Amino acid sequence: MMPFSRRLLAGLCIGVLLNTGAVVVAHAQQGPGGDQGDEDKAKERDKKDDEWNDRQLSLKKLHAEGPCPYVKVLYDAARFHEFKDNKETSSAAQWTGEINGVNSDCAYKGGDPIQVGVDIGFSLGRGAEADGQTKIYHYWVAVTERDKTVLAKQEFELPVTFSAGEQRKDLNTRIDGIVIPRKDATISGSNFEVLVGFDVTPEMAEFNREGKHFRFVSSDEQKKQ
Repeated sequence: MMPFSRRLLAGLCIGVLLNTGAVVVAHAQQGPGGDQGDEDKAKERDKKDDEWNDRQLSLKKLHAEGPCPYVKVLYDAARFHEFKDNKETSSAAQWTGEINGVNSDCAYKGGDPIQVGVDIGFSLGRGAEADGQTKIYHYWVAVTERDKTVLAKQEFELPVTFSAGEQRKDLNTRIDGIVIPRKDATISGSNFEVLVGFDVTPEMAEFNREGKHFRFVSSDEQKKQ
């Protein structure tokens, strides 16, 4: 993965307030609930899963000597909706997405950098007006000084293929290797936030701010109805 410092926001001045240095992230990987590839891809994925699990366990074994950074979903970018001809109706729905929540862990000691891992839950939908079976969703992860400067932001792709007749797919993605350098040991994780959101248009952001909500039910939920 490309380091966060390659995708800095306009006007970014890293290290001005807390001298944090460059913030980096290792990679993202889709967890249970994703699509199956061919045999070679499956073997490669299994290999990456093993490596992934090793890193995840290694992170959790380390001790955080202070609070972890706050991790949350940006409300304006928590949901993704595409409607044909901008008609906000179920019959015109093309693609939808929702970030259900995030879980995180961190590790640091002394003046060492803060290491953060984040698990993101997605619910993704395909409507009657969708073009094809596959959609590449775009989302981002940003590191900020709490309530202040955005230090870095990186975008990720989440390709999802729906089966015939499938309207909703739930899956999890793990972002590991977020590293936040610190000036010294007096700077704790509580000085930082890790924000997550979809790459949305201004119209989508307004849709979210107005509290509108559109979500397909899963096959299991349909059976319970």
